Amino acid sequence: MITVKENVLNVDEFNSLYDAVGWGAYEREVSLKALQNTFYSVSIYDGDSIIGYGRLIGDGICFLYIHDVMVLPEYQSQKIGTMIMKNLLQKVSTVQKKNPSLRLYLGASLGKEGFYRKFGFLSREEAGLGSGMIYQGEEKID
Repeated sequence: MITVKENVLNVDEFNSLYDAVGWGAYEREVSLKALQNTFYSVSIYDGDSIIGYGRLIGDGICFLYIHDVMVLPEYQSQKIGTMIMKNLLQKVSTVQKKNPSLRLYLGASLGKEGFYRKFGFLSREEAGLGSGMIYQGEEKID
């Protein structure tokens, strides 16, 4: 039986999904801190086994970011990702009632952009917001 649970803080489940989708797990302390700083999360279970996860991070009123949408490979293409996104977007809609100007972002994994387009997401360029960037350098900030 597929069930949805909100705000589960389980480092082992989180790290096992990270490994299963090929992202590699963080050190336990890093994952724990990440989960503790999560605004909202949804975990999907088949019986007692986690099969999917997604979370919202951000300040909780002006900016939210959909992050770590993960589904076990053997459960992909079975609407589990859609279930995760619908739950996350439902939570976003409650925040939008407090601040209609809320900005919602996500970073799609390469090749997964089409999945997120189904929910109304555009690239930053398509929305006229410029390119998204990520810091990977060793440059020192003076």
